[in-house]
Amino acid sequence: MIDLEKKNDIFILTLTGEENRWNTEFVRVIAQAVDEIEASEGAAALVTTASSQKFFSNGLDLDWLETAEEQDRAAFLPEFMALMGRFITLPIPSVCAINGHAFGAGFMMALCHDVRLMREDRGFACANEIEIGMVIPDPELALFKHKLPANVFFETVQLARRWTGKDAAHVGIASAAYPLSCLRSKAIQKAESLKHLGANRKVYQTMKERLFGQTAPINNVHGAAHLLKNGIMTS
Repeated sequence: MIDLEKKNDIFILTLTGEENRWNTEFVRVIAQAVDEIEASEGAAALVTTASSQKFFSNGLDLDWLETAEEQDRAAFLPEFMALMGRFITLPIPSVCAINGHAFGAGFMMALCHDVRLMREDRGFACANEIEIGMVIPDPELALFKHKLPANVFFETVQLARRWTGKDAAHVGIASAAYPLSCLRSKAIQKAESLKHLGANRKVYQTMKERLFGQTAPINNVHGAAHLLKNGIMTS
């Protein structure tokens, strides 16, 4: 399912399945990897990628959903959402090397990373829930709204647009698009440039909570002018 290694302070999390579809077992295996990452100390960064040359992650495991035990199905959504919350507030910098299709839950996972790099020659990033008859849950909508420009947000969640690597880089979904041959090395290089920010885990994670958490200023009803004029320094 996955492989986790660490080289020169860079954790490399590789999804090793053919399509890396999401079910409860997959969530729990990746959660264990996050446990290991979070338990580490010192400067570090994470690179997430996949071994498949076609798929980064092809979304929800629909075959599993039809046959799974009720207990497993019921556990999936809250555990998956909690895992994505851990990724988005990971106390070290994170870089996602999207080396193939990233649909639905796979796209969500990629967006939960600090930096995204995509393969330029093939592969789409897409929130395809509306195409398969599913309503996007509120936490996923909030993630997309935080991470994507307004016009890109609408095209992604309402029109299910499939973004190529080049288009994703152009509109800001990804920082850049590269040939597959150098995508992984570029992601590691980026992680190397950011790993020093992970030396102070508390500060790095607190800033993410300030951006994406419950009391984040960008979530508040008051605008920047009010906060500035009134000297509000919530932390």
